[in-house]
Amino acid sequence: MTDAITIHYLEIVTPEAEQVCASYSDALMCEFSAPEPALGNARIAKLNSGGMLGIRLPMHDAEDPVSRPYYLVEDIEKAVTVASQSGAEVIVPPMDIPGFGKCSIVTYGNIQSGFWQV
Repeated sequence: MTDAITIHYLEIVTPEAEQVCASYSDALMCEFSAPEPALGNARIAKLNSGGMLGIRLPMHDAEDPVSRPYYLVEDIEKAVTVASQSGAEVIVPPMDIPGFGKCSIVTYGNIQSGFWQV
């Protein structure tokens, strides 16, 4: 069992991505990267924890706006299996993102979250 939960990636999907980046840059005094193709063209800011905040446009018309935390795990396959066994729907199975690790998305009803393994 871990002593602390770490959010490795906080993803915000919004049609107002540029406005949110500008607002967060000013309010949080941070800088966002250019769009990162490997992360759906999200613009990335570093978190103090070593993780990332990513803000991006929806990738298709059916993708609703969402704020989605991705929790850092040691074994993504195990985390997804346990989530599935407890009632989560796996909407993105573990997948490699070159240069970033592996991620997966699960949902409990309308609540989406993810797992990230580096």
